[in-house]
Order: sequence, then structure tokens, then C-alpha cells
Amino acid sequence: MATRAEPISDWPELLTAYRKTRDLSAALVATLSDADATIQAHPDASPAKWHLAHTTWFLETFVLRDHVAGYRAFDPHFAYLFNSYYEAEGARHARARRGMLARPGLDQILAWRQVVDDAIERALPKLSQGATDLITLGINHEQQHQELLLTDLLASFAANPIDPAVWSIARDRPVPMPEPMDWNEGRTGIVEIGHAGFGFAFDCEGPRHRVLLHPHAIADRPVTNVEWVGFIADGGYSRPEFWLSDGWAWVGREKIEAPLYWRRDGPGKDVADWSAFGLDGLHPLHPAAPVTHIAHYEADAYARWAGARLPTEAEWEDAARNCDPAAGTQLDAAGPVRPRAGTRSDSPGQMFGDVWEWTGSAYLPYPGFTPVEGAVGEYNGKFMSGQSVLKGASCATPRGHSRVSYRNFFYPWQRWQFTGVRLAKDL
Repeated sequence: MATRAEPISDWPELLTAYRKTRDLSAALVATLSDADATIQAHPDASPAKWHLAHTTWFLETFVLRDHVAGYRAFDPHFAYLFNSYYEAEGARHARARRGMLARPGLDQILAWRQVVDDAIERALPKLSQGATDLITLGINHEQQHQELLLTDLLASFAANPIDPAVWSIARDRPVPMPEPMDWNEGRTGIVEIGHAGFGFAFDCEGPRHRVLLHPHAIADRPVTNVEWVGFIADGGYSRPEFWLSDGWAWVGREKIEAPLYWRRDGPGKDVADWSAFGLDGLHPLHPAAPVTHIAHYEADAYARWAGARLPTEAEWEDAARNCDPAAGTQLDAAGPVRPRAGTRSDSPGQMFGDVWEWTGSAYLPYPGFTPVEGAVGEYNGKFMSGQSVLKGASCATPRGHSRVSYRNFFYPWQRWQFTGVRLAKDL
């Protein structure tokens, strides 16, 4: 993880932001048992308590160890257990075996978090600018892990055959159908994208640079569940003409027939034939909610079937330049977050919230990109290979975390995140 940050200069304001973030993480696990917080659904996911521990290790290591004289680590073993990707920090426990860590327990990790929080609060008024920069980075890093904690928790609970809910809540009555999709013509010519240099951003969001946009249009909302059912009913998963070669091989190998967490209750040709599992358990498929938990391969195939394509990263970012990144359905508190129908959005046509949106752009460095120095420079740049960019924010993204220049990225077969699709077309 790396940053081009203009940190909060007023340390009481930074402390407020720090406490808010740390408190939300604790609230997300407040109802979990130690077993709930320990299991790992698959190698791409991590246990809930690992997320709590890793974000604490980050702060203990890069702030307290490196900037507070006399600080001693809570437990020397934790550096090995809870390092993630940082080669400069030495050996680490294998990612695929994080679910085998029965010890330390959830209570011990929460106690460690409190020790680190107390030490940060005591040190904060005296810390250097470089150290407060790292706390700002640590806040944003933890917000990313809050979303990962929720999506990984969903994956774990979905693997349980009795379909337990993380948070039980009655569903709203679904709206019968989404509003018809419309198209907004995008700008043509040379535009600028990337972080403009004001406020926090990760290093991969810059430098700001010019790109050329050709005539195009972007849909005014994401694709919905009922529209995706139409793709299924028309044989979308069994027609190779819509699929990239790697995607078609993935569909056959993994026997993919629908978005992740969908359950077929009938022939599958109507929205009433499907249910979907979420953090609030198993419920009938909401027809007007954005389709989610789809891979890049699926998004691209659907776009071809619909006679459209995926927007480029530049097209998406330019279209969203005047949108409010804090609008839409995003994470405000612990609870059963889920994408909502567009008609209930805080801002119809809003491009943030509910689901991350796949683009047709590879996750590659912008012209002139250089990672920051040191271990924290490892997070973004070294992953610029074989992944695709998603834009916006999801229902599990902490509100205020995202921005127009934000670049999320995953491999094209991954779909356990809240990932959806908005169409584009050439004009």
C-alpha cells in the first residue's frame, strides 16, 4: 500500500478519523463467535480476525515500531502471522492457511488492537509529519480491509449448508422491475484523469495525465438482476460466441451457470426462479437490484450479448467527474449491507455505491508512475499484471473511502467481491 497523501494537519481531526475507523472494524465482528472469525472460505479470502490483526500489525509496525522510541511489540510472533505481502518485512504465514490459525483467539486480537490504539493516541500529538502520513495511510488501509472482511465473511457463511445469516433482517418489498436503461453520451477528445493532488490517494491513482476519448456513451445505471436472468435464459453461459477464450475455458472448468451465491429454484428463465445468498441470509432475487458477484469474464460476455461493451477506465472516470463519491448505498455501520434497487438510490444515475463496476481496462501504471519508497510502496505497483480495473464503490465500501480516481483491481475470474457492470457503447 502506498500513498500520495496530503494528511490531516490537525491531529485531533486525525484522531477522530482514526477512532471512527477502528471502532467500525470492531463493530463488524461484535456478533461473531471465535469460530466465525477464524474460518477461511477459500485461498483468496481471509478470516475476519486476520483482517483485524493485519491492520493492527500495519499500524504497530510502520507507525509505532518505526516512529515511537521505546515501543515494544505486543507479541513478536504476530509479525510473522499477520504480514501480508511485504517482502521487506521478512517471512510470513502462507495466505492459503490463514484459516488454520486457531490461536491467537479473537479476544486476544481485540486486546492487541486496544494496546496499539492506546499507544497511537498517546503518541499522536508528538508524531512527525511522516508518521501522521502513515496513520492516514493506515486508516485508508483499514477501510479497504473492512470491505474485504465483509466479503470474506459472506463467502464463509455461504459455504455453510444451513444458510446462516451474519445479520438477520427482513427484506424490503422488491420493486417489480428496474427503470428502463438509458444512455449518456460521453465527452470526446482529450481529457485528464487520475488524482488531482488534493487529499489522500493511493500512489496508483496518479500521476494525473491526458487521454483521448473517442465518441461513446455510458449507461445511466448498472445492469440489474432481472436483466441478467435474460442473459441466462438466452443461453448466455452456454454460447461461446460471447466469451473471451480464457473466460470460456473458466466457465467450462468451473461449471459456471449464474453469478456467485445465486440459487436456482426453478427452470431459471424467470427472476422468480432464483434466490441469492447475502449477509442477511437466503432471499428471493431482487429483480431491480444491480447484479453482483460477477467476474470480469461474465461482465464482458454479458456486454457482448447485449450489443455493447465494457467502459474503459478513462470513459468511466470522466463520466463520473461530477458525481458525489459518497452517494449511493455504501457502508455506514455494521449490518447486512447489500446492493439496492436504483430507484432507491440517493442519486438516480449515481456512479458510486451498491457494486464496483468492471471496466475493460487492464490495471497498469499510469504514465510517469513511480511507487513510494520503502515497504509501504510494495502494495500497488507490484500487482500491475494480469488484473482488471473496477471503478466506483460498493455497498460494503466505507462511505467516504472512494473517489473518482480510485482504482480497484482484481483478477478476471474473481467474483466474491460486490462486483457488477455498467455498459458502454461506441457512437
